[in-house]
Order: sequence, then C-alpha cells, then structure tokens
Amino acid sequence: MKNFLFLILLSAVFLSCSKGAGNFKLKGTIEDLTFNAPLTNTWLKLYKIPIGSSSQLIQDSMLLGADGKYEFTFPREQVERYIIEIQKEGYFSINEDVYFSSLSLDEDNIRNYSTHAKAWMGLKFVNEAPSPMDVFAYTKQLGLQNCEECCPSTEQQFIGELDTTIYCINNGNEPYSILYSVYGTSNTGILSEITPPFDTTYIYVTY
Repeated sequence: MKNFLFLILLSAVFLSCSKGAGNFKLKGTIEDLTFNAPLTNTWLKLYKIPIGSSSQLIQDSMLLGADGKYEFTFPREQVERYIIEIQKEGYFSINEDVYFSSLSLDEDNIRNYSTHAKAWMGLKFVNEAPSPMDVFAYTKQLGLQNCEECCPSTEQQFIGELDTTIYCINNGNEPYSILYSVYGTSNTGILSEITPPFDTTYIYVTY
C-alpha cells in the first residue's frame, strides 16, 4: 500500500514539473530593403519581458550571417512577450514585440523583418532680398513619414528674412520632394531628389 501511494505521489510530482514544458523555435530572415539583400554583419538580440514587469532581460543573441537568417530555440516560460532588436549603424532600428500568446510549440514560429539604410535631405532656403511681408511655404510631397526623426508633412511657413537649412531623414535610394511657393509671386514648383544611402543630398530654393 505504501509503495502504491509513493508511486501516485511520484507521478503527481512528475506531471506537475512537466506541465507546460517544451521549447519554442523562433526563426526568420532580416531583409535590407535599400539594397534588396539580406541584412548582414549585425547582432540580433532576443529579450524577454516577465509578466507584470517592465524589465527587459536578454534571452539570446546571434550575429546575422550572409543569408540574413536567424533562429532561436528557448524554453517555454510564462512571460508577457519577447522583443527582437537590431541596431545597425546607418540603418533604422528594428524593435518588434513577439507576444507569448502568439507562439506555438507544435511548429516553427516564423517572423520576418526588414529595414532601410538611413539617408538625409537638406532643404536650403534663402530669401535674397527679404521684406517683412514675404511669405515662403513648403509641403513635403514624398519622403519618409511618421517616425521620430521625420520632418512634418504639414505646410511649413516662413515670414520675412530667411536663410536656413532643414535636415530631414529618409530611406536610402528613395525620392524626397517638396511643393514650395512664395506667396503673391509666380515662384512655385515641385523639387525632388533621390536620397543616397548613408549620405546627405540637397534641395535649394532661392527667392
């Protein structure tokens, strides 16, 4: 009888310990959209966020090779989410949430991501014969939007004297254009340039 009870207790402990056991496999490819190639030679880090915590704990990391592929295998834990992070110089960072509830133990969890090389547009505006009544305005027509470093897409106005350069971030190898006008004159138009990756190009307006 004692042996029977011992076996029942041992089985209960085993089942309790094994409950929820297993490994997640998270894999995918990171793409460099600027050069239409895999992103290479940079570290990809995997963090975990415990339930009820804001702490970002390193789970694993790897250096992306020539194919831009990554793969992590890690034990199933009760966490809120995981974070995939890539920070490569000259590129927009990748910081993506992977929620625990979206992961499967039965199959590979595929998560593909992409990024662009950074580029900059310099907008050089000069009023050569300023008057207090001069009004210059421009609106971004094409260019990167809705990012922390992005220039606004709404109309920007300047009154009177003006000699300034405004730097705006953009995706490398993509167009950036503005619609500009000098109020009360025929000086208006659209100017556009392709922004080369890792560099700054300029649009000039004098009036």
